[in-house]
Amino acid sequence: MDDITPRTPTTVPPPAKTGRPGWIGDIARDLLGAIVPAIVIALLIHVFLAQATRVYGQSMQPGLHTDERLVVEKLSYRFHGPRRGDVVVLHDPSGGSELLIKRVIGLPGERVTIADDHVFIDGTPLVEPYLDQDTQGGGRSWLMPPLHVFVMGDNRGASRDSRVFGAAPLDQIIGHALFRYWPIDRIGLVR
Repeated sequence: MDDITPRTPTTVPPPAKTGRPGWIGDIARDLLGAIVPAIVIALLIHVFLAQATRVYGQSMQPGLHTDERLVVEKLSYRFHGPRRGDVVVLHDPSGGSELLIKRVIGLPGERVTIADDHVFIDGTPLVEPYLDQDTQGGGRSWLMPPLHVFVMGDNRGASRDSRVFGAAPLDQIIGHALFRYWPIDRIGLVR
């Protein structure tokens, strides 16, 4: 017969700690895994693509009214400048901290003249179907330097615009006011 040597049972060590604090840590990790990318994506959208803004004041009436909410599209102006008639959101060229919402009237290199209560671009009358009233005043003229535009509010009697602060630098324009999402009964494109 063969000799059988009894084996001594070996003890299995307990599993090593993984450094995980348990279910609370699992939840925290899952939340961070979802929240951090969402915040990063939201910041990238806000910085490069679009942002929300709110209308304050009456300078863009009748088209836009106080407390309306707009989506401002930022991407297209990285490829081309604003076009005449675009409603834009811009930093106050006179150095104020507020954002302004105005309509682009004159483009770089153009002469904007206000005469006989009308706006002229290089001597040609500007057709402005978005206005309820004529442009007050006259006898003033501005030549737009390169990389500058002339902006005005649609409510000409209640707007502080390029007639006051002069040409607006293109680098002060945040983007194109594209879409109104509030109030619900006025949802639609900004025209």
